[in-house]
Amino acid sequence: MALTQSSNLGTSSSLFTLKSFLIWSFTLAVCLLVVGFPLVVLMATVAFLLSMVLQSVMPVSAVLLVAGSVIGFNVLAVLIGASVLTLKGIHPHEVKWLSWLHGEADDIDTSVYAACPLTCDTEPKF
Repeated sequence: MALTQSSNLGTSSSLFTLKSFLIWSFTLAVCLLVVGFPLVVLMATVAFLLSMVLQSVMPVSAVLLVAGSVIGFNVLAVLIGASVLTLKGIHPHEVKWLSWLHGEADDIDTSVYAACPLTCDTEPKF
C-alpha cells in the first residue's frame, strides 16, 4: 500500500514539474517575442550583417549557419531560463505580474462612463 502511494506521489510531482517547465517555456517565449521585440529586431539586424560578411567566405551556407545559430541561441536561452525557474521551485501561479497567463482579471481599473453621473441614479419613467 505504501509503495503505490509513494509511486503516485512521485508521478504527481514529476507531472507538476513538467507542467511548470512547459508553462515557463511558453511564457518566456511569448515575453521574448512581445516585450523583447526591440531585442529581436537588433538580433535580426546583427544576423543580417553577419551573414553578409560570411557570404564572401562561405557562399552557400552563410545564411543557414547564421539563422540557425540565432534561432538556436534563442531557443536555448528560453529552455535554460525555464529550467532554472523550474528547478528553483518558482511556479508561474506564484508570480504576481503573470495574472494574464491564468485568466485572472485585475480589479484595479474600473470603467466609469461619461453618462453615468447623469443616468445611473435615476429611475426610468414610463
